[in-house]
Amino acid sequence: MSAAAPAERAGSAQKPLLKMSELAERSGVSPGTIRYYLREGLLGEGADIIRTSRNMAYYPAEYVQRIELIKRLQQQRFMPLRVIKGALEDDPERVRALVELEDRIIERALAGAEEGKRVSVRAACERYQIPRNVLERLAEIGVLSPNRNGYDAEDVRIIEAIASFRAGGYDEALGFTVYDTLRYRDALQPLVREEVRALLGRLAGEVDVERALQIVAAGVEPLRELLGAMHSKLLLAELRRQRAGGDA
Repeated sequence: MSAAAPAERAGSAQKPLLKMSELAERSGVSPGTIRYYLREGLLGEGADIIRTSRNMAYYPAEYVQRIELIKRLQQQRFMPLRVIKGALEDDPERVRALVELEDRIIERALAGAEEGKRVSVRAACERYQIPRNVLERLAEIGVLSPNRNGYDAEDVRIIEAIASFRAGGYDEALGFTVYDTLRYRDALQPLVREEVRALLGRLAGEVDVERALQIVAAGVEPLRELLGAMHSKLLLAELRRQRAGGDA
């Protein structure tokens, strides 16, 4: 008969402990990876580990959740281990709250996108008088992201804007192409990443998840208006600057 685990021998008052093989199985990570996490301090100082011999040790069961969190931060947030270690050392509970909030927001956003009525490629071409090859090119460069059922609401907004541009004279004859949209996408990507970091960093752990989702949803339309207004203001200022330079 095998020896009982230390926690079992000491009674139920102690937290349960796991052998390395059990920890690896429950967390879905190899023993080698767990040992690496231990060496790098990603699982804390290791004070709760009980070593019964040179080759046998028992680990706290809560390591399972910590390892799962590290995996998610690596695989879904693409965070390097040194950054993960720093975040977990500072405030591990806040990190958990942040991940939970991010997951709920992503789930809600994706659910809304899937539930919304989509516009087929054919309908978009006919409704907005845009050649199919233009829409296909926009999809190829990642500005639009249709699925087999067509375009979601955000794609339709982009198509509407492009249709208005073309109607106003922004066409290929003057050198305007779909590739001009990349300028805006590339400028907005780092802004959006910083916006999400700031927003989630302020909400995580401060309000419950449902309230955080309400705040995020409430800010969508004001943000559209803010970006549009600031862009117009900057555009006019740049035109004035160009005129002043030309007159000088």
